[in-house]
Amino acid sequence: MSRRTFLNTTGGLAAASLIGLRAGKVLAGAQASDPMALGVVDLVKAIRGKEVSCREVMQACLDRIDAENPTYNAIVSRQDPEKLLEQADRADAAIAAGQATGALHGIPQAPKDLTAVAGIATTQGSPIFKDFVPKSDSIMAERMRREGAIFVGRSNTPEFGLGSHSYNTVFGTTRNAWDPALSAGGSSGGAAVALARHMLPVADGSDMMGSLRNPAGWNNVVGFRPTQGLVPYGPAAEVFVQQLGIEGPMGRTVADTAWLLSVQAGHDPRAPLSREVDPLQFRQDLSRDFKGARIGYLGDLNGYLPTEPGVMDLCASALGHFTDLGCHVEEARLDFDMDVAWQTWLTLRGFSIAGVAGKLYQDDKTRALLKPEAVWEIENGLKLSGAQVFAASANRSALYQAMLALFARYDVLILPTAQIFPFDAEQPWPKEIAGRQMDTYHRWMEVVIPATLAGLPVAAVPAGFGPKGASQPMGLQIIGPARADLQVLQLAHAYEKASGFPQHSPLQA
Repeated sequence: MSRRTFLNTTGGLAAASLIGLRAGKVLAGAQASDPMALGVVDLVKAIRGKEVSCREVMQACLDRIDAENPTYNAIVSRQDPEKLLEQADRADAAIAAGQATGALHGIPQAPKDLTAVAGIATTQGSPIFKDFVPKSDSIMAERMRREGAIFVGRSNTPEFGLGSHSYNTVFGTTRNAWDPALSAGGSSGGAAVALARHMLPVADGSDMMGSLRNPAGWNNVVGFRPTQGLVPYGPAAEVFVQQLGIEGPMGRTVADTAWLLSVQAGHDPRAPLSREVDPLQFRQDLSRDFKGARIGYLGDLNGYLPTEPGVMDLCASALGHFTDLGCHVEEARLDFDMDVAWQTWLTLRGFSIAGVAGKLYQDDKTRALLKPEAVWEIENGLKLSGAQVFAASANRSALYQAMLALFARYDVLILPTAQIFPFDAEQPWPKEIAGRQMDTYHRWMEVVIPATLAGLPVAAVPAGFGPKGASQPMGLQIIGPARADLQVLQLAHAYEKASGFPQHSPLQA
């Protein structure tokens, strides 16, 4: 399959055949008494088909959070249950009146506690903002609300989203959906755990250094980092330069993830670098034949990355599902100095964080409330010269060209979502991997930076479990060329069917 074929073929049903318009009942058996067992695609269909009311869905959501959240701490800033049920009643009344329903009509959601939500605390996991309540929504929250979502609270995150372990001094630690003694990953850890434990049917998140990818892999769900510009970020004080962090969707299935992406995607004039696209493309049937597709496996980047024993074996084994689909899988090599990539990352990340949070550092009172990792990032950023930032941007551009050269040979690239399995939740961050000391709080997540720096679409899908079983979930990054978001989701969907990973739930473990 040529790269042109990969980019242009949509396969499956025509775009007009949208998920959610299929005939047939979706609530049956045990699911009839627990609508939260459904993902968003089937839940929307059940609500529209009047198989379940929005009130019943909301009550089931609240019951599930009551049962699960004391252990896992995924949902924070919870809203008043009675007011949420009143909103659900209004959603039911709209259906009874024959009014048009949005893509998330009556669906409980808990936006990540980094994105602004009007009327609900946006703490960013920081004691500095523990009482901050925005007056307006972010673009993403605005779109979710417009499509009928009901916000039950927020999903937990590390302070300012820094680090791939979701703990903070405001709400505490979010714990892994498969083993509460372990880390959930981050920074979208609360979202991933809420999905896996059925507290939410779909969830939003954001990703700078694997924050949609690592928690997806560690909780056996799906995360999707879109192509840079597909999902507008803002409103923000700076809308042209800060492009490392991207918002995106998570789900228990690829179709659920794509459904939320259809709400998030598309141009907004407040984000001038956002793209004009038809978001409904992400609601079409994702089925497609991938026989002959060419897959390059980057593994541990030719020995550059230290990895915990078992990670590489597991990921290599998971590649067999692509072979079952008829894909050609082979080892690939990225022709770029990864030490240069790491230094580029440190420069651009420090520059970005200092730009956003530098004022907090300059004030003695707020600086005292910053966690050490945030102080370290800001201080690194404040030391940079303009020439250093420009040189890093040039190196980033060179890395993109190196990735582009690989896409001349391969349709997609594969990497693990993390270099280690979930670690002890009481540990701030891993200090070593396979005997190699980690010199920063995020060096252990270096595997995610090639796709971030190149601005490429990435689907994070479960790879399975390590030698110790359910306490060692791991994922794969499926990385596509820029703007091949739909095609990456289609391949992730095919992989999902071949691997059967949605059948594995921590609620049944």
